[in-house]
This record gives sequence, C-alpha cells and structure tokens, in this order.
Amino acid sequence: MPSVYVLIPAAGSGRRMGANRNKVLLDLLGQPIIAWTLEAAAKAKAVVWIGVVCQGSDRSALEAIANTLNLSKPVTFIDGGTTRQASVYNGLQALPPEATHVLIHDGARCLATPDLFDRCAVALATCPGLVAAVPVKDTIKVVDADQRIEATPDRQRLWAAQTPQGFDVALLKQGHQQGIDQGWIVTDDAALFEKCDLPVQVVPGEETNLKVTTPMDLAIAEFILKQRLG
Repeated sequence: MPSVYVLIPAAGSGRRMGANRNKVLLDLLGQPIIAWTLEAAAKAKAVVWIGVVCQGSDRSALEAIANTLNLSKPVTFIDGGTTRQASVYNGLQALPPEATHVLIHDGARCLATPDLFDRCAVALATCPGLVAAVPVKDTIKVVDADQRIEATPDRQRLWAAQTPQGFDVALLKQGHQQGIDQGWIVTDDAALFEKCDLPVQVVPGEETNLKVTTPMDLAIAEFILKQRLG
C-alpha cells in the first residue's frame, strides 16, 4: 500500500448551515462532524500523516477534538487562508518534506470511508491527479441569467466530483503557484490541474460521501451513520 499525506481544509463557516460557528464543529451523532472525518482518514492504511487547515479562532477547539480521539496517525494544525484555494496552498507548504503524494479531503465530508482513502492512494500511484466522483443520476440543464435552458449535456459523461482528490505534491504546488501568478480562481484542486493541462483521473467515489452543508445534509448524514452503526 503506497503512503499518502492528507490535508483536510476545515477553515469554513456555518453560514449555509445557519450556524454561528464552523460547521465541522457541529454535533453529529454524539461527536463533532470533524471527528468522523479524522477517524476515517486515520483508519486508512495508506495515510501516514494528517494536516488540518483551519482558522485561528477554531484551532483550540479542533486540537481538543483531535486529542480526545486517540488517533493512530499524527495530526498537524495549519493556518488557513481567506478562501479554500488559499487554505490548500498553505497546507501544501506545511507538508513534511518527504511527502510526494497528497490527498485533499473536505472536513465536512465526514462519511467518506477508510476504504475510499485507500483506493485513492492506490490509484495515485499510477496517475498524477485524481478525483473521487460518482456518475450523475439527474438530467442536468445549463441555464442562462434569466433561468432559460440553454443546453442539456449528455448525462453519460457527467460525474459529480467529491473528495478525496489526490495529486503529485510537486505538480500540485506548481499548479497553485501558477494559479496565484495568473489570478485563477477555482473551486477545487483538480481545476488547477486542468488549467495546467495535466491529466486527472476519476476514481469511483461513494454515494454516501456527501458534504454536510445544510441542515438537511446533517439529517441525512445522521441517518447514514445510524445505518452503518446498526
């Protein structure tokens, strides 16, 4: 099993959740959302190190959570930026010098399984970049500013991107630096690879690997966890 390093961006807010604090600190079935994320990453055989990218105001709370979990892998806390892109950039600079492959995983994707981390790690040994993703089930419409439909893309070619997203560390660092130099604004790291004309492979993700963003997501996550725990 190849070794990978994991960066967990967790510097967001609870705005869309309607919460007054970072959503990863909210309770999910008896422990904070971020605790489930950390446990899954730490249980993956391929993961050797975890970096949590966070805001200074959340650091003490996150450190306290990690300390209660008795994780089998070391966890480092890194100062986040004003955007997800900036936070990942900071995380990349803080990777141990021996890190050659990294998985980027959203702190709010608390239902990802250790198996998904390991499958991404294995795939990363044969490609420079990858994205966990699932095929889109719904018919997707492209609409204009007036909400008129412009096009209906072929659903067979559409996949919904998730995380982990995995990359060669040196290439991702180059992509982030080029993004800064060119003023690129992207919503995930795979988009930087695409802009640099670097290949990104899809690894089948998990239908249950949702990102907890709204109160409804939190309710669904609780239901899924209850099913898993019997």
